[in-house]
Amino acid sequence: MFQTPRPKSVLESAFTLIDLIFVATVRNIRKTNGNAIIGLLMNILQSVIMVAVFWLMIDVLGMRHLALRGNYIVFLLSGIFLFMTHTKAVGAVAGAPNAASPLMKHANMNTAISITAAALSSLYFQILSMAVILFITHVAIERVEIYDWAGFLKMFFLAWLSGVALGLVLMALSPWAPTVTSLIATIYRRVQMLASGKMFLANTMGAYLYMFDWNPLFHIIDQARGYAFINYNPRFTNSEYPMAMTVAFLVLGMVAEFYTRKRTSLSWYARR
Repeated sequence: MFQTPRPKSVLESAFTLIDLIFVATVRNIRKTNGNAIIGLLMNILQSVIMVAVFWLMIDVLGMRHLALRGNYIVFLLSGIFLFMTHTKAVGAVAGAPNAASPLMKHANMNTAISITAAALSSLYFQILSMAVILFITHVAIERVEIYDWAGFLKMFFLAWLSGVALGLVLMALSPWAPTVTSLIATIYRRVQMLASGKMFLANTMGAYLYMFDWNPLFHIIDQARGYAFINYNPRFTNSEYPMAMTVAFLVLGMVAEFYTRKRTSLSWYARR
């Protein structure tokens, strides 16, 4: 009945941690839908619907001339993929079990595992969705050509990591003000529908650039299009700014989460 914990080596502890992260990630993937394939299809459907809606909007508003010369579908997908990856990561990490969650009462479970699992499950869905949509587009509609895949994927992962960093800050604040934090996360995702600039190019915005250049995701998407198209060179955005903001939010989120974890109370969870 009573057992004395046996000290583990560094290697054993590492394997135990990896196993816990794997189990928690699978739990997150299957949490929304019991069938992982249906969950993936729903995620793909969201991206396809968004592509169709923005295609119609740009055609109806006569904004197609703002797009790049080249593959028009790649122009749309490059913005929507990174937008979805960023906002999904924000929502997944912000909604991960925090220090006040009853799940933390389980042995070996901690907030680092729940944060990592939420971030990885979001990335898993987005990578699979992007691969399936690009494959179907390439085979059934028209040839998909990305000028610099390495650079484009670097921006893809930066969009994900910046979403994780912001979601970490919101998660740390959640036990103190769950309703307000949830509202902030929702408003942020709605604002990014326009502020991300997925329908625009920074080089063509002129005097309106100041309305968007505060947004790290705007810089990430514009830089990604610089890697995706051989004939586009971003002049008003850079990758250093979103990287610096990501590091700043990661540090702020870890400090805030540590502070919250040390002062947590299970009674907070009852207020949800």
